[in-house]
Amino acid sequence: MRDLALVIFDCDGVLVDSEPISNRVFCAMLNELGLEVTLEDMFSHFVGLSMPQCMQRVTGMLGHAPPAGFLADLEARTEAALQAQVEPIAGVPEMLGELRVPYCVASSGSHAKMRLTLGASGLLDRFDDRIYSVADVANPKPAPDIFLHAARRMGADPACCVVVEDTPTGVRAAVAPGMRAFGFS
Repeated sequence: MRDLALVIFDCDGVLVDSEPISNRVFCAMLNELGLEVTLEDMFSHFVGLSMPQCMQRVTGMLGHAPPAGFLADLEARTEAALQAQVEPIAGVPEMLGELRVPYCVASSGSHAKMRLTLGASGLLDRFDDRIYSVADVANPKPAPDIFLHAARRMGADPACCVVVEDTPTGVRAAVAPGMRAFGFS
């Protein structure tokens, strides 16, 4: 790898401890639909996917689309839970304070969700205008689009980027264009 030019962080599960909160809400709502899923099922079947990918899986599991309003209710209930409960991952604020190379966040989450979780956890001001969402690109992870977009916007050669990810899907997306990936758990 050439000189390190950029560190790209995934958001959920890397910067903020939002995944347990979001998955508890999602799991409860899937159970309300009659799908018997556990929190463990949520982590194995949904973590690392974009919301459209999750809704495709839910549709397949149900055998039909979820009821009208399901997604809006999921977003509202998740937002309320995150606002009240989300915290930064232990050590992240200190690590960001010590980092001496440019960094950004690139996630399968929406801009609104990242702003909510980063804001509620006290990390939003660390990222300013360096927040990139899957909504900005054509293809979600495991396609490398989001990481290539972040590198391009930050003016970094992909070969000089490091991605910190917590899912196999995200790691595949990072290594596909030749970035170095660090799996975080």
